[in-house]
Amino acid sequence: MEVRLPAHVEVSALIRQVEAEGGFAAVVKKGQREAGTILVILAEKGANARVFERMPQLDGTRAWHCAKTQDIENKEEFSDYLERRASQDPDLWILELDIANGERFIGLPPGFS
Repeated sequence: MEVRLPAHVEVSALIRQVEAEGGFAAVVKKGQREAGTILVILAEKGANARVFERMPQLDGTRAWHCAKTQDIENKEEFSDYLERRASQDPDLWILELDIANGERFIGLPPGFS
Protein backbone atom coordinates (compact mmCIF):
# COMPACT_ATOMS: atom_id res chain seq x y z
CA MET A 1 0.00 0.00 0.00
CA GLU A 2 1.42 3.36 -0.99
CA VAL A 3 1.32 6.44 1.23
CA ARG A 4 -1.04 9.13 -0.08
CA LEU A 5 -0.51 12.85 0.19
CA PRO A 6 -3.56 14.84 1.25
CA ALA A 7 -5.44 15.82 -1.91
CA HIS A 8 -5.08 19.57 -1.34
CA VAL A 9 -1.29 19.23 -1.02
CA GLU A 10 -1.00 17.22 -4.23
CA VAL A 11 -3.25 19.66 -6.12
CA SER A 12 -1.25 22.67 -4.86
CA ALA A 13 2.03 21.02 -5.85
CA LEU A 14 0.78 20.24 -9.36
CA ILE A 15 -0.42 23.83 -9.82
CA ARG A 16 2.93 25.25 -8.66
CA GLN A 17 4.92 22.90 -10.92
CA VAL A 18 2.89 23.70 -14.03
CA GLU A 19 2.95 27.45 -13.40
CA ALA A 20 6.72 27.35 -12.75
CA GLU A 21 7.12 25.78 -16.22
CA GLY A 22 5.04 28.56 -17.83
CA GLY A 23 1.76 26.65 -18.10
CA PHE A 24 -1.73 27.31 -16.82
CA ALA A 25 -3.33 25.37 -13.99
CA ALA A 26 -6.72 25.74 -12.35
CA VAL A 27 -8.97 23.92 -9.95
CA VAL A 28 -12.21 23.24 -11.84
CA LYS A 29 -13.86 21.53 -8.85
CA LYS A 30 -12.65 21.46 -5.29
CA GLY A 31 -13.08 18.15 -3.48
CA GLN A 32 -12.49 16.73 -0.04
CA ARG A 33 -9.38 18.36 1.44
CA GLU A 34 -7.63 15.27 2.79
CA ALA A 35 -8.72 12.24 0.78
CA GLY A 36 -10.58 13.34 -2.34
CA THR A 37 -9.99 11.61 -5.64
CA ILE A 38 -8.18 13.75 -8.22
CA LEU A 39 -9.06 13.91 -11.90
CA VAL A 40 -6.53 15.76 -14.04
CA ILE A 41 -7.49 17.32 -17.35
CA LEU A 42 -4.42 17.68 -19.55
CA ALA A 43 -4.55 20.03 -22.54
CA GLU A 44 -2.15 21.92 -24.78
CA LYS A 45 -3.18 25.48 -25.67
CA GLY A 46 -6.77 24.58 -24.85
CA ALA A 47 -6.86 21.65 -27.27
CA ASN A 48 -6.39 17.87 -27.19
CA ALA A 49 -7.98 17.56 -23.74
CA ARG A 50 -7.70 14.25 -21.90
CA VAL A 51 -8.90 13.24 -18.44
CA PHE A 52 -6.57 11.14 -16.30
CA GLU A 53 -7.56 9.33 -13.14
CA ARG A 54 -5.72 7.01 -10.79
CA MET A 55 -7.12 3.51 -10.60
CA PRO A 56 -6.31 0.87 -7.96
CA GLN A 57 -3.98 -1.90 -9.11
CA LEU A 58 -3.77 -5.48 -7.86
CA ASP A 59 -0.55 -4.71 -5.98
CA GLY A 60 -2.24 -1.97 -3.94
CA THR A 61 -0.77 0.95 -5.88
CA ARG A 62 -2.80 3.42 -7.90
CA ALA A 63 -1.71 4.07 -11.50
CA TRP A 64 -2.81 6.94 -13.75
CA HIS A 65 -4.80 6.03 -16.83
CA CYS A 66 -6.59 8.05 -19.49
CA ALA A 67 -10.29 7.86 -18.71
CA LYS A 68 -11.62 10.14 -21.48
CA THR A 69 -10.37 12.06 -24.50
CA GLN A 70 -12.17 15.04 -25.98
CA ASP A 71 -13.80 14.48 -29.35
CA ILE A 72 -13.36 17.65 -31.40
CA GLU A 73 -16.73 16.97 -33.06
CA ASN A 74 -18.60 16.50 -29.77
CA LYS A 75 -17.08 18.67 -27.03
CA GLU A 76 -20.27 18.46 -24.96
CA GLU A 77 -19.65 14.76 -24.37
CA PHE A 78 -16.39 15.63 -22.57
CA SER A 79 -18.12 18.20 -20.35
CA ASP A 80 -20.95 15.77 -19.66
CA TYR A 81 -18.43 13.15 -18.54
CA LEU A 82 -16.86 15.58 -16.06
CA GLU A 83 -20.27 16.62 -14.72
CA ARG A 84 -21.32 12.99 -14.34
CA ARG A 85 -18.12 12.10 -12.45
CA ALA A 86 -18.53 15.14 -10.18
CA SER A 87 -22.13 14.19 -9.37
CA GLN A 88 -21.07 10.60 -8.56
CA ASP A 89 -18.33 11.67 -6.16
CA PRO A 90 -18.79 14.82 -4.04
CA ASP A 91 -15.21 14.46 -2.75
CA LEU A 92 -13.77 14.66 -6.28
CA TRP A 93 -11.18 17.26 -7.30
CA ILE A 94 -10.97 18.25 -10.97
CA LEU A 95 -7.75 19.97 -11.93
CA GLU A 96 -6.92 21.36 -15.38
CA LEU A 97 -3.31 21.60 -16.51
CA ASP A 98 -2.69 23.37 -19.82
CA ILE A 99 0.92 22.79 -20.80
CA ALA A 100 2.89 20.83 -23.40
CA ASN A 101 3.61 17.23 -22.40
CA GLY A 102 1.44 17.53 -19.30
CA GLU A 103 1.73 13.79 -18.65
CA ARG A 104 5.16 14.40 -17.10
CA PHE A 105 3.52 16.20 -14.17
CA ILE A 106 1.60 13.06 -13.20
CA GLY A 107 4.53 10.74 -13.79
CA LEU A 108 3.65 9.45 -17.25
CA PRO A 109 5.78 9.54 -20.40
CA PRO A 110 4.87 12.27 -22.95
CA GLY A 111 2.07 11.29 -25.32
CA PHE A 112 0.75 8.55 -23.01
CA SER A 113 -2.94 7.82 -23.58
